[in-house]
Amino acid sequence: VQLQASGGGLVQTGDSLRLSCAASGRTFDNYNIGWFRQAPGKVREFVAAVSRSGNSSLYADHLQGRFTISRDNAKNTVTLQMYSLKPDDTAVYYCAVNEYTKYVSCSGQSYDFWGQGTLVTVSS
Repeated sequence: VQLQASGGGLVQTGDSLRLSCAASGRTFDNYNIGWFRQAPGKVREFVAAVSRSGNSSLYADHLQGRFTISRDNAKNTVTLQMYSLKPDDTAVYYCAVNEYTKYVSCSGQSYDFWGQGTLVTVSS
């Protein structure tokens, strides 16, 4: 499966931004999809994940309420809507596919394929 993340850019504190992850190559609704991010000099961290059907989602505790994940299986896309962005949200955001785990996971080790990432920069 190939993943293409897009939608990153330079925004100001308090702005909103929507990231998209487009998948191709295999049956999209076979996968749970997750978003992770990695800020400069920091380890990769979990952001959010959505189940195959879209009925279940999981968020990093400190991001819940500002970020919303959703998917459209008909369009093979997953969206991460981000609100009230802060400079600490500056990072490269990656989407990833989890094929074999029944439930959504916050562990990067559960994900089998990764996209190339899209850079989000939030200025103060």
